[in-house]
Amino acid sequence: MISPYLEKFMVFLRVEKNASFYTLTSYKTDLNQFIDFLSSHFDSEKFSIVQIDRLAIRLWLGELSEQGLTQNSIARKVAALRSFFKYAFKHGWIQKNPAHLLVIPKKTRTLPKTIPAPDLQRMLDSYRNEKNPVGSIQDYVILELFYTSGIRVSELCGLNIQDIQLAKAWIKVRGKGNKERIVPISSSVNKLLKNFLNNRSYTVNNIQSITNEVKKNPKARKKESPLFIAPSGQRMYPKQVYRIVNKAIKKYSEVTQKSPHVLRHSFATHMLDNGADIRLIKEFLGHSSLASTQVYTHTSVERLRTIYEQAHPRAKS
Repeated sequence: MISPYLEKFMVFLRVEKNASFYTLTSYKTDLNQFIDFLSSHFDSEKFSIVQIDRLAIRLWLGELSEQGLTQNSIARKVAALRSFFKYAFKHGWIQKNPAHLLVIPKKTRTLPKTIPAPDLQRMLDSYRNEKNPVGSIQDYVILELFYTSGIRVSELCGLNIQDIQLAKAWIKVRGKGNKERIVPISSSVNKLLKNFLNNRSYTVNNIQSITNEVKKNPKARKKESPLFIAPSGQRMYPKQVYRIVNKAIKKYSEVTQKSPHVLRHSFATHMLDNGADIRLIKEFLGHSSLASTQVYTHTSVERLRTIYEQAHPRAKS
């Protein structure tokens, strides 16, 4: 049986590697799919982890390709296999790593989808309308934070009351690998957050007292208060955030992608279009490498090309 080894590997990813929720979910899904494939070709009761060879892996990848999976999806599954078998070999579960020389397919890089600035302006204005807002104040705060700070959905869901520093106009977010970074917020968003917290019966003094308690007693972090609350009364979760963002974008824009990530893309692209230094954008986004941020330069080049072809009389001659 392979499942017990998989459980130990998942614990390693969660505890020692501080893997994100999405990494844990995708790796577990990919590895379970591989186990299902093995079960359908071999006797799952008798099949052992030491019997898995490179041929078995290649047969599975070939089947995935025949099913029409994209190179990006297959590349992620290969990465999951390589990580799992590397861990298995290191702990002596297997004598030979069957995924050692497995080549990860080159990913097809697509330009990030963005929402035109006028569409975003109309969307946010409709939520800000004090007489007739189209959504709750929490929905509005979520949309504003995504577009004005470029944070990830996991970072937004992980925000706590004590992560908000109204006096200094910044928020502290925990990114990939549990790395913390400080993200400045605009004066208008700072005011919005203050009103939001006051409506939730929190005050600046409450926030400061919680922050001081955590500094004095690290164990107090267990008492952290989530900034955003789901309808269930628990901490906001990614699927609920997706519903909020999807509903808002669908009403005000015709873009095909209507997820929280498109607001992150729009933040970075619009900043770059308006002259922001790419290294500054890198810090905002929490990228570990500048190469990850440079994809937005291609988006801006395409925008310039479109404007050029529309405006210059000899652009198409």
